[in-house]
Amino acid sequence: MRKLADRRWRRKLGLFVCEGEDLVDAASAAPVDLLIAGENVEPALLAAVSSAAHPPRVVGVYRIADLPSPRPASAVLALWRIADPGNLGTMIRTADAFGAAVALSAGCADPTAVKALRASAGSIWRVPLLAFDAEREPAGYGARIALVPSGGSVLAELDLRGEVVLCLGAEREGLPDAVRRRCDASIPTAGVDSLNVAAAGAIALYEWARQNPTAR
Repeated sequence: MRKLADRRWRRKLGLFVCEGEDLVDAASAAPVDLLIAGENVEPALLAAVSSAAHPPRVVGVYRIADLPSPRPASAVLALWRIADPGNLGTMIRTADAFGAAVALSAGCADPTAVKALRASAGSIWRVPLLAFDAEREPAGYGARIALVPSGGSVLAELDLRGEVVLCLGAEREGLPDAVRRRCDASIPTAGVDSLNVAAAGAIALYEWARQNPTAR
């Protein structure tokens, strides 16, 4: 567990850790190892290696290869260098709510990081994860819509019927020009310059779902 807190070790071993009964119960694959406080591991030892504020009673170790394989989805949240694992996990949970997939560029947080897993609330086991390339359209997916803080077409006024890729960038850096050349869209706000990226992703997926009531 200490090693798997490090992204490099997760990639090297092909394993990740789910802390807590809720995440373990949500798993759709059998664990490589299951640690239960007071049964096969001392509670104090489990607490010492846990990252949670309140030590979990159950910890499962799983294979990264057992996460959902890439598959077609009518809507995709394409994330460009979203480095905050909490935001990433929240958007995976949102994608799950609307039957969408998530595409990740290089430089994104690791979806198997403990904070991302906790924010996903188990949705990591149901949402397909794809690769996001700024230069190429994803094969088999709809047109790209680039979400920008301001200046784009009003999101609710765009025709989002059918398949769509909703692109969001890191809050400070934004999206590269290669993505923004497609179609800019913004969410009007009052009192703030821009929304948190996870909130913007949720609103964009809600608008897509509103225009595609039978998509799921």
